[in-house]
Amino acid sequence: MGDLQTDQGEALELRFVPTAAFAAVRAAAGTPAARAAAFASLCRINALYMIAGAWSGHIGTSFSSLEIMSWLFLHELRDLDKGPKACDIFFSSKGHDAPALYSALIGCGLLPDEKLHQLRRLHGLPGHPHVETPYVQANTGSLGMGISKAKGMVLANRALGTPRKVFVLTGDGELQEGQFWESLATAVHQKMGELVVIIDHNKIQSDTWVRDVNDLGDLEAKLAAWGWHVSRCDGHDLTAFERTLRALDGITDQPKIIIADTVKGSGVSFMEGPNALKQSALYLFHSGAPPEQQYLDGLAELRAAADQRLAAIGLPPAALDSRQRNPRREPRSTDNLVAAYGRTLVALGAERPDLLALDADLIKDCGLLDFAAAYPARFVECGIAEQDMVSMACGMAHQGALPVVHSFACFLSARPNEQIYNQCSESTKVLYVGSLAGLLPGGPGHSHQCVRDISSLAAVPHLAMVEPSSEAEVEALTRYLVHDWPESAYLRLVSVKWPMPFAYGGGAIAPGTGWVVREGTDVVVFAYGPWPLANAWDAAEQLAAEGLSVRLVNLPWLNRIDHAWLRGVVGSCRSVVTIDNHYLQGGQGEMIAAAVAALGLDPAVRVTQVGVAELPECGTNDEVLAYHGLDVPGLVRQLRTAVPQVA
Repeated sequence: MGDLQTDQGEALELRFVPTAAFAAVRAAAGTPAARAAAFASLCRINALYMIAGAWSGHIGTSFSSLEIMSWLFLHELRDLDKGPKACDIFFSSKGHDAPALYSALIGCGLLPDEKLHQLRRLHGLPGHPHVETPYVQANTGSLGMGISKAKGMVLANRALGTPRKVFVLTGDGELQEGQFWESLATAVHQKMGELVVIIDHNKIQSDTWVRDVNDLGDLEAKLAAWGWHVSRCDGHDLTAFERTLRALDGITDQPKIIIADTVKGSGVSFMEGPNALKQSALYLFHSGAPPEQQYLDGLAELRAAADQRLAAIGLPPAALDSRQRNPRREPRSTDNLVAAYGRTLVALGAERPDLLALDADLIKDCGLLDFAAAYPARFVECGIAEQDMVSMACGMAHQGALPVVHSFACFLSARPNEQIYNQCSESTKVLYVGSLAGLLPGGPGHSHQCVRDISSLAAVPHLAMVEPSSEAEVEALTRYLVHDWPESAYLRLVSVKWPMPFAYGGGAIAPGTGWVVREGTDVVVFAYGPWPLANAWDAAEQLAAEGLSVRLVNLPWLNRIDHAWLRGVVGSCRSVVTIDNHYLQGGQGEMIAAAVAALGLDPAVRVTQVGVAELPECGTNDEVLAYHGLDVPGLVRQLRTAVPQVA
């Protein structure tokens, strides 16, 4: 990966609470509320430890939900000792609070101690919950599904004669999802008294206040109007939370919802939402690991609070263990595609007064901060509501505007898929920009690893799909799509920064064509995007020393191919390899293989498809690429096999 730099804080000593301290809290004297409060304080220390150790995670929403989770696991969920298939059910619909959930499960002895050190590592604890982890009852991270899943659990339990309570935790930004509101009516109609929904009402979504993105209004009145029994309490006051739950025990024929008022980042003063948003225009502790000094300052506050709560139940301060943070090394020179896109969009905004940018609560992650500042009247924050956003764009296009729609690729390609199809069927032009595309980053887990968007959208009429590999190609393709391409298009952006071993040399853009990155004679390799092309380049360099000559081709078009160009670029080679940052099914490789077959070359060309062959694994980027055989050694092995005389 070229010249490497070491992140500041590599040698930082991280502190965590051993499980013996949690056992002491569970066995201590004092009220149930006081024990749960002490338990939550210890969980905060461990959640911060996990996020700092993984170099990523979601602090704010984990800290806001920990009193709620601690009470539920310590005092509310029945039959935990009988296993996850026999106990009452709890899951968080938002999924961002996975570190809180894991710290509570480990503190209760429901997960092995060593898992504390394996957040976002291969075969460890995924960045968003997956059901392969014991006591995780639902895959979450894709928002809005929680109540619907819970209703299915209730109905199945009724049919099977296994009565179990079902508790679901949601975020308040999540309430912008249409499925949340769609799910309410059936629970009332079916008289689901077994169901308790708790809203972690910390009032801040990804970047800022919910009220500034898409105000929820009078939430109590809205929920009551659907027929739910609605209660409200302080989500950090466990005496009040317990009292609220007990008041619900007698309600057996009506679903119940608790609006738990909380503070995002609760427990660390400078991470707490109201304080943090006084210091910055955006909430900076939604995702990511804190810098070294912030970690140390936050830990000091958490320890002081934990000591007070432990003293309240007659326990001494907890003795913390320590472990040095895993090192993380990154190349000094990388291409940042999202940043390049943001710069290009600002420039295009000056050139095209008809260009409007729409966002789904990801203004920072999609590179839109500068555009929103430069053209506030042409920036539309739609909130966590992709279907609504796409149909809004459809209406804008009908009135002569050029809407550019943004979200993470995993959500933009799937949730409003029907709306995108509908828009394209009307022969208007909308540009869709899907960030966080592909297998990497590997830490968030498969809810956010977008490896099926090409197959989801490739067959939509009047929709071209392209993926750039470098900052220069981002600018070239974006400008082409805005100024020259006559129809709708989907721009697929890898969000991880990556070092590129070659310069952009694509020249004039023509639909369905690419350019030869590296000349060779034995095998033609087609790829797209930064890390597939960079890894293929490095693999080709290694194979050249073995006498295998690799021609590497960048084809940025994902669902268009020019057959005449393809015939010329394959030339006399009779081995073709395609590399997909996507599932093998429905990826660019299938399109290329079909096109090669249609050429009827004689002798025939052998096509080998390389890509993601199973559900993506969660882990560091290096771990995930190696697991799926898409790192440099993996590509070397597969390229050797693809050429018969070398295999």
